[in-house]
Formats: sequence, structure tokens, C-alpha cells
Amino acid sequence: MPVEITTVADRPELANADIDVHGWPEFMRHNRVSEAYFGQVPSAFPATCLIATTGDRVVADAHAVQFARRSDFPPGGWEQAVVWAFTDVRRGARPDTACALNISVAHDLQNQGIAALMLAALRQAAGDAGLDVLDAPVRPTHKHLEPQTSMTEYVARTRADGLPWDPWLRTHVRAGGEIAGVAPASWVVAGSLAEWRSWTGLPFDRSGPVEVAGGLVPVDCDVAADRAVYVEPNVWVRHKFSTA
Repeated sequence: MPVEITTVADRPELANADIDVHGWPEFMRHNRVSEAYFGQVPSAFPATCLIATTGDRVVADAHAVQFARRSDFPPGGWEQAVVWAFTDVRRGARPDTACALNISVAHDLQNQGIAALMLAALRQAAGDAGLDVLDAPVRPTHKHLEPQTSMTEYVARTRADGLPWDPWLRTHVRAGGEIAGVAPASWVVAGSLAEWRSWTGLPFDRSGPVEVAGGLVPVDCDVAADRAVYVEPNVWVRHKFSTA
């Protein structure tokens, strides 16, 4: 199946195309940084946002922001990258770094190599934009199956050939990325217990860690305070284009 990948700069009419990725946990839709900024990413950074089509159908997209690097691999991961990027837009700073926020593929076309094509195209787009590196706070594909395993331990797991055990991390490394460490607080979701019940269908009636479907780590529940907080770690991967 031929797939055509273009930038949003070239196909702005497709910037907000809907892609059914299926299975994305409801609670993951309630990150406040994402709610505030993600919808603005294609218009702010069209050269590093991509659309994949087959015929007239949009089958995948990818979004990367751009910023002037302050320090390598901040603990705040995804959220910190987005805040830096839009701060730099406001102040007119010249970027040197792209940061991938997502690569999404239509549910019926997943596991067919399209995500790897999008990653390669995103690397190319970042290089074409004159940036030094593409960083990515990666959400490992299979970590949700082991919420009690620390991310550091999970990332260290490799196959006999030395490549990462996790398939999405493996795709990044095969594409030329280098695992740089863990972003311990990359994606935070906080809400009342009523909100968490509506998002997950779980009772949230006891304080302590609560495992939720799709979560990479347990949610911290505090019944007395009527709140629960999910703090997701991601994995920093760097794709270099220069000696920077």
C-alpha cells in the first residue's frame, strides 16, 4: 500500500484530520498542558508536523515542536518540551531542537511499518528545517503491561541482539536514535476521584496506588483529599543530525 508523507506546511488543509487510533485511554486525554497547547502545534510548527495519506485517506500523523535547547533531557519530558516551544514562539527565539510529541497511525493499519516510516520522515523534516537534533519523550509500547516495573529497569531490558526489548524503543534505536534516560514526570493527569471514576470505571475508594488500564505506572489516589494523580515517565531518545 503506497503511503505519501507530507508536512503540514505543504498540506495545511489536512492539519486537523481525524485519525482513529483506537484504544487510547480516556484518562490520557486530560493532560492540562496538552489541552492548552496541542491544538496549536500544527499551525505553530508546520514544517515538523507530518501527515500520511493513502489515496484520499489520512492514515497517520506526527507532531514535533521546536525550541532553543536549555538543558538536555528535562525531567518534565513531553510537558516541558511543549512549554519551552511555545515560550520560544512568543519571544522569537531561534530553535535548534525538534521534539517529537506523537506518531499516530490508524488502528486498522498499525503494526505494518507506517510508524517507522513516519519516524524516518520526522527525522528528515527536522534536519531539513536546519535543526541539530530530534528528541523524543517516548512512551514504550508494552510498558502498560508492567505498571509495577520501574521505567529504568524496563528500559535496560534488551534482546539477545542488544536492541531494546520494547518494540517502539527498538524502532527508535534502529532509526538511529540513542536512549538518553528517563523523563520521570513527562505527562501528568490530575483530577477529582469522581473524574477518575468516570475516566476509568474504577471505584477509587482507597488511598494508595491504583493500576488503571493503559497506565504505564499506577495512579496515586488520596481519598481524604478527593484527588488522584498520574505521573507518567517517558524515555528520552535523541536523534542527532550534526555534532551538536
